[in-house]
Amino acid sequence: MKNLINAAINAFYPLFRRFMPLQTFRYAACGGGNTLLDITLFYLSYHFLFREQIVHTPIIPLQPYTAAFMVSFSITFPLGFYMSRTIVFPGSTLRGRIQLFRYFMMVLICIGLNYIFIKLFVEQCHLYPTVAKILTTFIVVAFSFIAQKNFTFKVESAEEEALLEAETVVEAEALQKENKPEMEGSRQR
Repeated sequence: MKNLINAAINAFYPLFRRFMPLQTFRYAACGGGNTLLDITLFYLSYHFLFREQIVHTPIIPLQPYTAAFMVSFSITFPLGFYMSRTIVFPGSTLRGRIQLFRYFMMVLICIGLNYIFIKLFVEQCHLYPTVAKILTTFIVVAFSFIAQKNFTFKVESAEEEALLEAETVVEAEALQKENKPEMEGSRQR
């Protein structure tokens, strides 16, 4: 799975090489895919699973947008951690359990931000819940990228970070060279 995702990302990276480093592109690609999945799951849950109705639980009743957020989050959290750890920040010098703990802490903060902003946008600004979710996503993603790069999956020294960036560029070029003969063969057919 990791190799397939990396190959797909690396195939498109040359188009964006002038605009951003490989790690940023990987974050954008993985995060963008996960965000689209999150928004899609939110929309489907809100409209079709909960049918825009209050969800009655044994503890408290939930607004349908809150319940839809919980459904989408339960799927995109583990997927996001996997992609962040193995594809975006594979060179992090932190131990896996520390990464997971920090990732979980950042996610808790992001859940809080999601809840606050969705509630604010829906109840105070009177925005449609899906639009509120999209706006919230932009805010939370910006915060998340900065936190993950500098806290959750950080590299301990500047030299290690430069070495990691060089390794990812070499890896991308090697994958591109591997895929080039296959692409040329398919063009000749």
